[in-house]
Amino acid sequence: MAPRCLIVDDSDCFLQAAREMLHAEGIAVVGVASTTAEALDRCADSRPDVVLMDVDLGQESGLDAAQRIADTAADGRPRVILISARHEEDLAELIEASPAIAFLPKLRLSGAAVNEALWAADSGSGLQEGADR
Repeated sequence: MAPRCLIVDDSDCFLQAAREMLHAEGIAVVGVASTTAEALDRCADSRPDVVLMDVDLGQESGLDAAQRIADTAADGRPRVILISARHEEDLAELIEASPAIAFLPKLRLSGAAVNEALWAADSGSGLQEGADR
């Protein structure tokens, strides 16, 4: 069964492109959000399996939003995958301190990468970046 996904990003253009691409690759995108408040509301309403959370949400921190989602998660869901246009090396300490199960660069975002990160988390492989670990 396809994972149910919520995408959180402050760029409408990215939200539309990511939604279309992930849907075409078999991911059930159940919603999008641009702010922490919207993300929390969408999580409560649509109960996604995974949230793709941009690290930079305009005036807000995606890392703080990821923590708030994790704090309200029931039964460990939704799981959070951080995404960013920034390099992982620039964010490594922040990513490690976050509740995220994985980090994916936006340029490498795909249905396969999301599924792989979820599989790695389920198998206990730890924090993942794309298909490289």
